[in-house]
Amino acid sequence: MMPSKGYTVYSILTSLLWEAILAAVVLLVLPQFGVRISLGALIVLMVVLGTYCVAMYWLGRNALKKAPVLSLKALVGTKCKTATMLKPRGYVRIRGELWQARSNSGTEIGARKEVIVEGVEEMTLLVRLPGNDAAGKTR
Repeated sequence: MMPSKGYTVYSILTSLLWEAILAAVVLLVLPQFGVRISLGALIVLMVVLGTYCVAMYWLGRNALKKAPVLSLKALVGTKCKTATMLKPRGYVRIRGELWQARSNSGTEIGARKEVIVEGVEEMTLLVRLPGNDAAGKTR
């Protein structure tokens, strides 16, 4: 788990720094090049940047709260669905995350098909259709 207090303080400080940089560029740098932006436009830009920072904080906090997968080998035996067609490579979705996968038998597997993780090769999951054994033969 993440230390949320430190993450929150860090996020607030970096957001304020970005807001200060935006204000400095608009008020000090751009006028030197003949570009003038009204105070209202600056306020809109700062609100947009602030909204972006809040959204990134929320997404980052949720990502850091997720329990880590201890090992890719822990995914072996997991049922999941293909997110793309595997020809023989593609992507599967496990617990809301996309993983690169390869059909263990080398055959094509359509999108949105249920498959089982059979092994791991580097960062690629080896998958098979549920009715097939490790050798790719139908039971």
